[in-house]
Amino acid sequence: MELGKLIGPELAELLRDEPGSLNEFVDELYPQDVSECLDHLASEVAIRALTALPLEFGAQVFERLSEERQVEIAKALGVNSTAKLVTEMSADEAVDFFSLLPDETVRKLLARLEAVDPEQAEDVRELTIWPEQTAGGLMNNEYVDVPDSVTVDQATSALRLKAAEGYEVLNIIFVLDKNDTVAGFVTLRALLLSEPETPVSEIMQHNMVSVEPELDQEEVARIFARYDLHALPVLDRERHMIGIITGDDIMDVVEEEAEEDAQKMAAVEPMENSYFSVSFFAYLRKRAPWLIILFVGGFFTTGVMENFAPLLQAITQLAFYVPLLISAGGNSGSQSATLIIRGIALGEIRGEHWWKVMTREFAQGILMGFALAGIGVVRVYMSGDSTNMAILIGVTIVALVTMGCVVGAMMPLLMNKIGVDPATSSTPFIATLVDALGILVYLSLARLLLSGASEVALSASP
Repeated sequence: MELGKLIGPELAELLRDEPGSLNEFVDELYPQDVSECLDHLASEVAIRALTALPLEFGAQVFERLSEERQVEIAKALGVNSTAKLVTEMSADEAVDFFSLLPDETVRKLLARLEAVDPEQAEDVRELTIWPEQTAGGLMNNEYVDVPDSVTVDQATSALRLKAAEGYEVLNIIFVLDKNDTVAGFVTLRALLLSEPETPVSEIMQHNMVSVEPELDQEEVARIFARYDLHALPVLDRERHMIGIITGDDIMDVVEEEAEEDAQKMAAVEPMENSYFSVSFFAYLRKRAPWLIILFVGGFFTTGVMENFAPLLQAITQLAFYVPLLISAGGNSGSQSATLIIRGIALGEIRGEHWWKVMTREFAQGILMGFALAGIGVVRVYMSGDSTNMAILIGVTIVALVTMGCVVGAMMPLLMNKIGVDPATSSTPFIATLVDALGILVYLSLARLLLSGASEVALSASP
Protein backbone atom coordinates (compact mmCIF):
# COMPACT_ATOMS: atom_id res chain seq x y z
CA MET A 1 0.00 0.00 0.00
CA GLU A 2 1.20 3.58 -0.70
CA LEU A 3 2.71 5.38 2.30
CA GLY A 4 0.41 8.36 1.75
CA LYS A 5 -2.68 6.23 2.45
CA LEU A 6 -1.11 4.70 5.56
CA ILE A 7 -0.21 7.99 7.25
CA GLY A 8 -3.55 9.68 6.48
CA PRO A 9 -5.36 8.73 9.71
CA GLU A 10 -2.32 9.59 11.84
CA LEU A 11 -1.94 12.99 10.19
CA ALA A 12 -5.65 13.78 10.65
CA GLU A 13 -5.42 12.81 14.34
CA LEU A 14 -2.31 14.94 14.78
CA LEU A 15 -4.04 17.97 13.25
CA ARG A 16 -6.93 17.53 15.64
CA ASP A 17 -4.96 16.93 18.87
CA GLU A 18 -1.44 18.35 18.37
CA PRO A 19 -1.30 20.67 15.33
CA GLY A 20 2.00 22.11 16.54
CA SER A 21 3.71 18.75 15.98
CA LEU A 22 2.82 18.60 12.28
CA ASN A 23 6.15 19.97 11.04
CA GLU A 24 8.09 17.41 13.01
CA PHE A 25 5.81 14.65 11.70
CA VAL A 26 6.37 15.49 8.02
CA ASP A 27 10.06 16.30 8.41
CA GLU A 28 11.12 12.79 7.35
CA LEU A 29 8.49 12.45 4.62
CA TYR A 30 8.70 13.22 0.90
CA PRO A 31 6.31 15.85 -0.49
CA GLN A 32 4.85 13.18 -2.78
CA ASP A 33 3.85 11.02 0.21
CA VAL A 34 2.22 13.97 1.97
CA SER A 35 0.35 14.97 -1.21
CA GLU A 36 -1.01 11.44 -1.61
CA CYS A 37 -2.12 11.58 2.00
CA LEU A 38 -3.93 14.91 1.50
CA ASP A 39 -5.60 13.61 -1.66
CA HIS A 40 -7.30 10.92 0.45
CA LEU A 41 -8.34 13.17 3.34
CA ALA A 42 -11.48 15.27 3.60
CA SER A 43 -11.15 18.69 1.98
CA GLU A 44 -11.24 20.71 5.19
CA VAL A 45 -8.57 18.51 6.80
CA ALA A 46 -6.34 18.75 3.71
CA ILE A 47 -6.63 22.55 3.68
CA ARG A 48 -5.78 22.81 7.39
CA ALA A 49 -2.76 20.55 6.89
CA LEU A 50 -1.47 22.46 3.88
CA THR A 51 -1.73 25.85 5.57
CA ALA A 52 0.03 24.51 8.67
CA LEU A 53 3.07 23.33 6.69
CA PRO A 54 6.13 25.55 6.06
CA LEU A 55 5.49 27.58 2.91
CA GLU A 56 8.25 26.04 0.77
CA PHE A 57 7.35 22.45 1.73
CA GLY A 58 3.64 23.23 1.38
CA ALA A 59 4.21 24.47 -2.17
CA GLN A 60 6.03 21.23 -3.06
CA VAL A 61 3.10 19.26 -1.66
CA PHE A 62 0.54 21.44 -3.43
CA GLU A 63 2.10 21.05 -6.88
CA ARG A 64 1.94 17.24 -6.49
CA LEU A 65 -1.75 17.12 -5.54
CA SER A 66 -4.32 15.89 -8.03
CA GLU A 67 -5.68 18.58 -10.33
CA GLU A 68 -9.15 18.39 -8.76
CA ARG A 69 -7.75 18.84 -5.24
CA GLN A 70 -5.54 21.76 -6.36
CA VAL A 71 -8.53 23.66 -7.72
CA GLU A 72 -10.59 22.82 -4.64
CA ILE A 73 -7.92 24.06 -2.23
CA ALA A 74 -7.22 27.19 -4.28
CA LYS A 75 -10.89 28.16 -4.12
CA ALA A 76 -10.91 27.66 -0.35
CA LEU A 77 -7.65 29.55 0.27
CA GLY A 78 -8.48 32.55 -1.86
CA VAL A 79 -6.24 34.63 -4.12
CA ASN A 80 -3.80 35.96 -1.51
CA SER A 81 -2.92 32.65 0.15
CA THR A 82 -2.79 30.81 -3.18
CA ALA A 83 -0.42 33.45 -4.59
CA LYS A 84 1.94 32.87 -1.64
CA LEU A 85 2.04 29.16 -2.48
CA VAL A 86 2.72 29.95 -6.15
CA THR A 87 5.75 32.06 -5.21
CA GLU A 88 7.48 28.88 -3.96
CA MET A 89 6.43 26.65 -6.88
CA SER A 90 8.62 26.14 -9.93
CA ALA A 91 7.44 28.32 -12.81
CA ASP A 92 6.45 25.40 -15.05
CA GLU A 93 4.38 23.81 -12.27
CA ALA A 94 2.70 27.17 -11.64
CA VAL A 95 1.78 27.39 -15.33
CA ASP A 96 0.28 23.90 -15.21
CA PHE A 97 -1.76 24.92 -12.16
CA PHE A 98 -2.97 28.13 -13.82
CA SER A 99 -4.19 26.11 -16.82
CA LEU A 100 -6.76 24.47 -14.51
CA LEU A 101 -8.31 27.78 -13.44
CA PRO A 102 -10.81 30.15 -15.08
CA ASP A 103 -9.26 33.09 -16.94
CA GLU A 104 -10.60 35.62 -14.43
CA THR A 105 -9.03 33.76 -11.51
CA VAL A 106 -5.70 33.54 -13.39
CA ARG A 107 -5.72 37.31 -13.96
CA LYS A 108 -6.31 37.96 -10.26
CA LEU A 109 -3.60 35.51 -9.22
CA LEU A 110 -1.08 37.00 -11.63
CA ALA A 111 -1.87 40.49 -10.39
CA ARG A 112 -1.34 39.41 -6.80
CA LEU A 113 1.80 37.48 -7.74
CA GLU A 114 3.14 40.59 -9.43
CA ALA A 115 2.83 42.41 -6.13
CA VAL A 116 4.47 39.77 -3.91
CA ASP A 117 7.03 38.26 -6.32
CA PRO A 118 7.48 40.16 -9.60
CA GLU A 119 10.25 37.84 -10.81
CA GLN A 120 8.08 34.72 -10.43
CA ALA A 121 5.19 36.52 -12.13
CA GLU A 122 7.42 37.37 -15.09
CA ASP A 123 8.66 33.78 -15.34
CA VAL A 124 5.10 32.48 -15.35
CA ARG A 125 4.01 34.96 -18.02
CA GLU A 126 6.92 33.95 -20.26
CA LEU A 127 5.96 30.28 -20.08
CA THR A 128 2.21 30.76 -20.58
CA ILE A 129 2.70 31.96 -24.19
CA TRP A 130 3.54 28.43 -25.37
CA PRO A 131 0.92 25.76 -26.16
CA GLU A 132 0.61 23.12 -23.45
CA GLN A 133 1.73 20.06 -25.45
CA THR A 134 4.89 21.58 -26.94
CA ALA A 135 8.48 21.88 -25.80
CA GLY A 136 7.70 25.44 -24.70
CA GLY A 137 4.83 24.18 -22.59
CA LEU A 138 7.07 21.61 -20.89
CA MET A 139 10.11 23.75 -20.17
CA ASN A 140 11.04 25.71 -17.09
CA ASN A 141 13.41 28.66 -16.93
CA GLU A 142 15.50 27.55 -13.94
CA TYR A 143 18.81 26.87 -15.65
CA VAL A 144 22.38 28.06 -15.15
CA ASP A 145 24.28 29.89 -17.89
CA VAL A 146 27.62 31.72 -17.94
CA PRO A 147 29.60 33.72 -20.54
CA ASP A 148 32.32 31.84 -22.39
CA SER A 149 34.89 34.27 -20.97
CA VAL A 150 34.59 33.06 -17.36
CA THR A 151 36.86 30.58 -15.59
CA VAL A 152 35.95 27.31 -13.93
CA ASP A 153 36.08 29.01 -10.52
CA GLN A 154 33.64 31.73 -11.63
CA ALA A 155 31.31 29.17 -13.19
CA THR A 156 31.32 27.16 -9.97
CA SER A 157 30.43 30.29 -8.00
CA ALA A 158 27.50 30.95 -10.33
CA LEU A 159 26.39 27.37 -9.78
CA ARG A 160 26.46 27.83 -5.99
CA LEU A 161 24.30 30.95 -6.25
CA LYS A 162 21.66 29.17 -8.33
CA ALA A 163 21.73 26.18 -5.97
CA ALA A 164 21.01 28.53 -3.08
CA GLU A 165 17.99 29.83 -4.99
CA GLY A 166 16.62 26.28 -5.29
CA TYR A 167 17.32 25.68 -8.98
CA GLU A 168 16.61 22.11 -10.04
CA VAL A 169 19.15 21.47 -12.82
CA LEU A 170 22.67 21.86 -11.50
CA ASN A 171 24.61 19.14 -13.32
CA ILE A 172 24.93 21.14 -16.54
CA ILE A 173 25.88 24.77 -17.23
CA PHE A 174 25.17 26.41 -20.57
CA VAL A 175 27.87 28.61 -22.08
CA LEU A 176 26.91 31.78 -23.96
CA ASP A 177 29.03 33.63 -26.51
CA LYS A 178 29.32 37.42 -26.82
CA ASN A 179 25.98 37.58 -28.67
CA ASP A 180 24.22 35.72 -25.84
CA THR A 181 23.63 32.70 -28.08
CA VAL A 182 24.35 29.21 -26.76
CA ALA A 183 27.84 28.07 -27.76
CA GLY A 184 27.88 24.81 -25.79
CA PHE A 185 27.69 23.40 -22.28
CA VAL A 186 29.85 22.26 -19.39
CA THR A 187 29.01 19.38 -17.08
CA LEU A 188 29.42 19.50 -13.33
CA ARG A 189 31.89 16.63 -13.62
CA ALA A 190 34.06 18.65 -16.01
CA LEU A 191 34.07 21.59 -13.59
CA LEU A 192 35.12 19.42 -10.66
CA LEU A 193 37.95 17.82 -12.63
CA SER A 194 39.36 21.11 -14.01
CA GLU A 195 41.71 23.65 -12.46
CA PRO A 196 39.95 26.77 -11.05
CA GLU A 197 41.68 29.17 -13.47
CA THR A 198 40.88 27.11 -16.60
CA PRO A 199 38.67 29.05 -19.05
CA VAL A 200 35.26 27.45 -19.46
CA SER A 201 35.63 27.79 -23.24
CA GLU A 202 38.45 25.21 -23.14
CA ILE A 203 36.43 22.46 -21.46
CA MET A 204 32.95 23.08 -22.86
CA GLN A 205 31.28 20.66 -25.29
CA HIS A 206 29.85 21.96 -28.56
CA ASN A 207 27.78 18.98 -29.75
CA MET A 208 24.66 19.96 -27.86
CA VAL A 209 21.22 18.52 -28.60
CA SER A 210 18.45 21.13 -28.41
CA VAL A 211 14.86 21.72 -29.52
CA GLU A 212 12.73 24.67 -30.54
CA PRO A 213 9.77 25.65 -28.32
CA GLU A 214 7.13 24.77 -30.94
CA LEU A 215 8.14 21.09 -31.17
CA ASP A 216 5.45 18.60 -30.17
CA GLN A 217 5.96 16.91 -26.79
CA GLU A 218 5.92 13.40 -28.28
CA GLU A 219 8.90 14.27 -30.48
CA VAL A 220 10.62 15.86 -27.48
CA ALA A 221 10.19 12.60 -25.56
CA ARG A 222 11.67 10.63 -28.48
CA ILE A 223 14.73 12.93 -28.60
CA PHE A 224 15.15 12.58 -24.85
CA ALA A 225 15.15 8.80 -25.13
CA ARG A 226 17.30 8.65 -28.27
CA TYR A 227 20.17 10.62 -26.75
CA ASP A 228 19.70 9.38 -23.15
CA LEU A 229 19.49 12.94 -21.81
CA HIS A 230 18.99 14.25 -18.29
CA ALA A 231 18.09 17.75 -19.46
CA LEU A 232 17.25 19.24 -22.85
CA PRO A 233 17.72 22.94 -23.65
CA VAL A 234 15.05 24.85 -25.55
CA LEU A 235 16.41 27.49 -27.95
CA ASP A 236 14.76 30.00 -30.22
CA ARG A 237 15.64 30.27 -33.92
CA GLU A 238 18.58 32.59 -33.11
CA ARG A 239 19.90 30.02 -30.58
CA HIS A 240 19.07 32.12 -27.55
CA MET A 241 18.39 30.08 -24.43
CA ILE A 242 14.73 30.29 -23.34
CA GLY A 243 14.24 27.22 -21.13
CA ILE A 244 15.12 23.68 -20.21
CA ILE A 245 13.19 20.41 -20.10
CA THR A 246 14.02 17.92 -17.35
CA GLY A 247 13.56 14.19 -16.94
CA ASP A 248 10.54 14.46 -14.62
CA ASP A 249 8.73 16.53 -17.27
CA ILE A 250 9.37 13.80 -19.86
CA MET A 251 8.14 11.09 -17.51
CA ASP A 252 4.86 12.98 -17.22
CA VAL A 253 4.65 13.19 -21.02
CA VAL A 254 5.30 9.47 -21.49
CA GLU A 255 2.63 8.59 -18.93
CA GLU A 256 0.14 11.03 -20.45
CA GLU A 257 0.70 9.84 -24.03
CA ALA A 258 0.54 6.16 -23.05
CA GLU A 259 -2.75 6.72 -21.23
CA GLU A 260 -4.18 8.67 -24.16
CA ASP A 261 -3.16 6.00 -26.69
CA ALA A 262 -4.58 3.24 -24.50
CA GLN A 263 -7.93 5.01 -24.35
CA LYS A 264 -7.99 5.62 -28.09
CA MET A 265 -7.11 1.99 -28.81
CA ALA A 266 -10.10 0.99 -26.68
CA ALA A 267 -12.34 3.30 -28.75
CA VAL A 268 -12.75 5.83 -25.93
CA GLU A 269 -12.21 9.55 -26.41
CA PRO A 270 -9.19 10.52 -24.25
CA MET A 271 -9.89 11.81 -20.74
CA GLU A 272 -7.34 13.66 -18.62
CA ASN A 273 -8.97 13.23 -15.22
CA SER A 274 -9.20 10.13 -13.04
CA TYR A 275 -12.05 7.63 -13.33
CA PHE A 276 -14.09 8.85 -10.35
CA SER A 277 -13.52 12.55 -11.03
CA VAL A 278 -15.23 12.33 -14.43
CA SER A 279 -19.01 12.67 -14.21
CA PHE A 280 -21.33 9.86 -15.22
CA PHE A 281 -22.69 11.72 -18.24
CA ALA A 282 -19.23 12.90 -19.31
CA TYR A 283 -18.25 9.25 -19.58
CA LEU A 284 -21.32 8.59 -21.69
CA ARG A 285 -20.34 11.41 -24.05
CA LYS A 286 -16.80 10.04 -24.35
CA ARG A 287 -17.80 6.41 -24.92
CA ALA A 288 -21.15 6.43 -26.72
CA PRO A 289 -20.09 8.03 -30.06
CA TRP A 290 -17.43 5.37 -30.75
CA LEU A 291 -19.77 2.58 -29.67
CA ILE A 292 -22.43 3.90 -32.07
CA ILE A 293 -19.89 4.10 -34.92
CA LEU A 294 -18.71 0.54 -34.26
CA PHE A 295 -22.29 -0.69 -33.93
CA VAL A 296 -23.26 0.88 -37.25
CA GLY A 297 -20.11 -0.64 -38.74
CA GLY A 298 -21.50 -4.00 -37.72
CA PHE A 299 -24.40 -3.42 -40.12
CA PHE A 300 -22.06 -4.38 -42.95
CA THR A 301 -21.42 -7.76 -41.34
CA THR A 302 -25.17 -8.27 -40.90
CA GLY A 303 -25.80 -7.28 -44.52
CA VAL A 304 -23.22 -9.78 -45.77
CA MET A 305 -24.82 -12.60 -43.77
CA GLU A 306 -28.27 -11.63 -45.01
CA ASN A 307 -27.01 -11.77 -48.57
CA PHE A 308 -25.80 -15.34 -47.96
CA ALA A 309 -28.92 -16.36 -46.00
CA PRO A 310 -29.95 -19.15 -48.45
CA LEU A 311 -26.50 -20.70 -48.18
CA LEU A 312 -26.53 -20.50 -44.36
CA GLN A 313 -30.00 -22.05 -44.26
CA ALA A 314 -28.93 -24.83 -46.61
CA ILE A 315 -25.72 -25.70 -44.75
CA THR A 316 -26.27 -24.89 -41.08
CA GLN A 317 -22.78 -26.07 -40.14
CA LEU A 318 -21.39 -22.90 -41.69
CA ALA A 319 -22.80 -20.78 -38.86
CA PHE A 320 -21.09 -22.91 -36.20
CA TYR A 321 -17.61 -21.81 -37.31
CA VAL A 322 -18.30 -18.07 -37.66
CA PRO A 323 -17.12 -17.09 -34.11
CA LEU A 324 -13.96 -19.17 -34.50
CA LEU A 325 -13.04 -17.58 -37.82
CA ILE A 326 -13.75 -13.93 -37.08
CA SER A 327 -11.87 -14.14 -33.76
CA ALA A 328 -8.78 -15.40 -35.61
CA GLY A 329 -8.89 -12.46 -38.04
CA GLY A 330 -9.73 -9.86 -35.38
CA ASN A 331 -7.03 -11.02 -32.99
CA SER A 332 -4.32 -11.05 -35.65
CA GLY A 333 -5.35 -7.55 -36.75
CA SER A 334 -5.25 -6.24 -33.19
CA GLN A 335 -1.78 -7.71 -32.67
CA SER A 336 -0.41 -6.07 -35.82
CA ALA A 337 -2.03 -2.73 -35.06
CA THR A 338 -0.55 -2.65 -31.56
CA LEU A 339 2.96 -3.43 -32.85
CA ILE A 340 2.81 -0.82 -35.63
CA ILE A 341 1.36 1.89 -33.37
CA ARG A 342 4.18 1.28 -30.92
CA GLY A 343 6.73 1.44 -33.75
CA ILE A 344 5.31 4.74 -34.98
CA ALA A 345 5.29 6.20 -31.47
CA LEU A 346 8.95 5.28 -30.96
CA GLY A 347 9.95 6.61 -34.39
CA GLU A 348 11.00 3.14 -35.59
CA ILE A 349 8.37 2.98 -38.36
CA ARG A 350 7.68 5.80 -40.82
CA GLY A 351 5.40 6.23 -43.82
CA GLU A 352 8.06 5.19 -46.33
CA HIS A 353 8.30 1.80 -44.63
CA TRP A 354 4.78 0.79 -45.68
CA TRP A 355 5.88 -1.74 -48.33
CA LYS A 356 8.37 -3.40 -46.01
CA VAL A 357 5.77 -3.54 -43.24
CA MET A 358 3.10 -4.95 -45.56
CA THR A 359 5.29 -7.72 -46.97
CA ARG A 360 6.48 -8.63 -43.48
CA GLU A 361 2.93 -8.79 -42.10
CA PHE A 362 1.72 -10.68 -45.16
CA ALA A 363 4.37 -13.34 -44.66
CA GLN A 364 3.66 -13.58 -40.95
CA GLY A 365 -0.06 -13.79 -41.65
CA ILE A 366 0.48 -16.70 -44.05
CA LEU A 367 2.61 -18.66 -41.59
CA MET A 368 0.39 -18.00 -38.57
CA GLY A 369 -2.65 -18.73 -40.72
CA PHE A 370 -1.33 -22.17 -41.67
CA ALA A 371 -0.58 -22.92 -38.01
CA LEU A 372 -4.12 -21.99 -36.94
CA ALA A 373 -5.61 -23.70 -40.00
CA GLY A 374 -4.05 -27.00 -38.97
CA ILE A 375 -5.74 -26.75 -35.57
CA GLY A 376 -9.01 -25.66 -37.19
CA VAL A 377 -9.05 -28.62 -39.60
CA VAL A 378 -8.59 -31.04 -36.70
CA ARG A 379 -11.56 -29.38 -35.00
CA VAL A 380 -13.69 -29.85 -38.13
CA TYR A 381 -12.92 -33.57 -38.36
CA MET A 382 -13.60 -33.98 -34.64
CA SER A 383 -17.11 -32.60 -35.30
CA GLY A 384 -17.64 -35.22 -38.01
CA ASP A 385 -17.90 -32.71 -40.88
CA SER A 386 -16.81 -33.40 -44.45
CA THR A 387 -13.41 -33.01 -46.06
CA ASN A 388 -14.78 -30.11 -48.15
CA MET A 389 -15.78 -28.32 -44.93
CA ALA A 390 -12.29 -28.93 -43.51
CA ILE A 391 -10.72 -27.44 -46.64
CA LEU A 392 -13.07 -24.46 -46.44
CA ILE A 393 -12.22 -23.76 -42.80
CA GLY A 394 -8.47 -24.18 -43.42
CA VAL A 395 -8.39 -21.88 -46.46
CA THR A 396 -10.60 -19.30 -44.73
CA ILE A 397 -8.41 -19.17 -41.62
CA VAL A 398 -5.27 -18.58 -43.71
CA ALA A 399 -7.06 -15.84 -45.66
CA LEU A 400 -8.51 -14.13 -42.57
CA VAL A 401 -5.35 -14.18 -40.48
CA THR A 402 -3.32 -12.81 -43.41
CA MET A 403 -5.92 -10.14 -44.07
CA GLY A 404 -6.07 -9.25 -40.36
CA CYS A 405 -2.29 -8.80 -40.19
CA VAL A 406 -2.17 -6.62 -43.32
CA VAL A 407 -5.20 -4.47 -42.44
CA GLY A 408 -4.07 -4.10 -38.82
CA ALA A 409 -0.63 -2.94 -39.95
CA MET A 410 -1.71 -0.65 -42.78
CA MET A 411 -4.49 1.18 -40.94
CA PRO A 412 -2.20 2.97 -38.41
CA LEU A 413 0.21 3.92 -41.21
CA LEU A 414 -2.67 5.36 -43.23
CA MET A 415 -3.96 7.30 -40.23
CA ASN A 416 -0.48 8.67 -39.56
CA LYS A 417 -0.11 9.66 -43.25
CA ILE A 418 -3.27 11.79 -43.21
CA GLY A 419 -2.31 13.45 -39.92
CA VAL A 420 -4.56 11.49 -37.56
CA ASP A 421 -3.24 9.88 -34.37
CA PRO A 422 -2.53 6.21 -35.30
CA ALA A 423 -4.02 5.08 -32.01
CA THR A 424 -7.38 6.24 -33.38
CA SER A 425 -7.35 3.12 -35.59
CA SER A 426 -8.40 1.36 -32.41
CA THR A 427 -8.44 -2.39 -32.01
CA PRO A 428 -12.26 -2.47 -31.84
CA PHE A 429 -12.43 -0.55 -35.13
CA ILE A 430 -9.96 -2.87 -36.84
CA ALA A 431 -11.73 -5.91 -35.39
CA THR A 432 -15.08 -4.67 -36.74
CA LEU A 433 -13.60 -4.10 -40.21
CA VAL A 434 -11.84 -7.48 -40.28
CA ASP A 435 -15.00 -9.22 -39.01
CA ALA A 436 -17.05 -7.85 -41.88
CA LEU A 437 -14.43 -8.69 -44.51
CA GLY A 438 -13.89 -12.09 -42.89
CA ILE A 439 -17.57 -13.05 -43.15
CA LEU A 440 -17.57 -11.98 -46.79
CA VAL A 441 -14.49 -14.10 -47.56
CA TYR A 442 -15.79 -17.10 -45.60
CA LEU A 443 -19.20 -17.26 -47.20
CA SER A 444 -17.86 -16.52 -50.67
CA LEU A 445 -15.41 -19.41 -50.34
CA ALA A 446 -18.24 -21.59 -48.96
CA ARG A 447 -20.37 -20.88 -52.02
CA LEU A 448 -17.42 -21.81 -54.23
CA LEU A 449 -16.16 -24.92 -52.40
CA LEU A 450 -19.48 -26.29 -51.18
CA SER A 451 -21.57 -25.40 -54.21
CA GLY A 452 -22.61 -29.00 -54.80
CA ALA A 453 -23.67 -29.58 -51.23
CA SER A 454 -25.57 -26.35 -51.07
CA GLU A 455 -27.52 -27.13 -54.24
CA VAL A 456 -28.54 -30.53 -52.87
CA ALA A 457 -29.58 -29.04 -49.55
CA LEU A 458 -31.54 -26.27 -51.23
CA SER A 459 -33.40 -28.67 -53.53
CA ALA A 460 -34.25 -30.92 -50.56
CA SER A 461 -35.67 -28.09 -48.49
CA PRO A 462 -39.52 -27.64 -48.66
